[in-house]
Amino acid sequence: MTRLLVTLAAFVAVYWTILFLVQRFIVFPAPRVESAPPRPEEARVLWFESPAGRTEGWFLPPGVGSSYPAPLLIFAHGNGELINHWPGSFAIPREWGMAVLLVEYPGYGNSGGSPSARTIRQVFEAAFDWAASQPHIDSSRIVAYGRSLGGGAICALSTSRAPAALILESTFTDNSRFAWRYGAPPFLVRDRFDNLAAVTAFNGPRLILHGERDDLIPTDHGRQLAQAAGVELQLMPCAHNDCPRPWSVIHEFLVHHRILPAG
Repeated sequence: MTRLLVTLAAFVAVYWTILFLVQRFIVFPAPRVESAPPRPEEARVLWFESPAGRTEGWFLPPGVGSSYPAPLLIFAHGNGELINHWPGSFAIPREWGMAVLLVEYPGYGNSGGSPSARTIRQVFEAAFDWAASQPHIDSSRIVAYGRSLGGGAICALSTSRAPAALILESTFTDNSRFAWRYGAPPFLVRDRFDNLAAVTAFNGPRLILHGERDDLIPTDHGRQLAQAAGVELQLMPCAHNDCPRPWSVIHEFLVHHRILPAG
C-alpha cells in the first residue's frame, strides 16, 4: 500500500509539473494569422510599445458625419480569436458615432512577445493610454468591453486605469476555478484573472452579459459578477461562441449612463 501511494504521489507530481509548464498553450491557443480574415481598408494599424513587446491594434473610426472627440469602445476578444475576426461586428456602434479599438494579445497575430496575465494587462494599459491622449477621442468616454478571456483583460485594465464603463460578455469570475477540470489545484494557475474582485472594486457603470446555455463558462459566473456589480444579469439566448452582439442592450446601457446621447 505504501509503495502504491508513493507511486501515485509521484505520478500526480509529474502530471502537475507538466501541466504547470504547458498551461499557457492551453489558456492562450493563438490561431494562425495566415488563415484569418484580412484587415479592412478603414482599419488603421497601430503598434503599442510596452514591456510586453510591440503589439498590434486596429483603430476603426466612427461613422461618417460623427462628431469629435468621439467616444471609444476598446475591445478584448476571446482566447482562441484574433482582432482580424472582429471589425465587421462593430459596424453598428460605429454608426452610433463611436470609435472602436481592437487590441491584440502579445504573441497573437502579428504581435511580438508572449501572452500572460501580466503582458496582456501591460498591452491594454498602453492601448488605453494611447486612446486617452488622442484629440479625436473623448478620454472621459472610453468604454472597455471584453468577451470571454477578454473580460479578464478588461478587468485587469480597470484596476490600473479608469474607463468610463465596463462591458463583460461571457466572462468568468476567476479562472483559477477551472483548474480542477484538469485535475489540478487552483494554486497551479500561472495567469490568474480575478474578475470578481475587479468588478467589485470598479466604481463606474458595469454591464454583465452571459449566454443562458453557456457550457464553457457556466452562467453562474455571470450571475456572481452581476451580483458583485449590483446589477441585473443580461441573459442572451446562446451558448458561448454563438452569441450575436446584443447591441440594443449595449446602446441602452450607454445612453442611460450618458456615454452616448439619447435619440
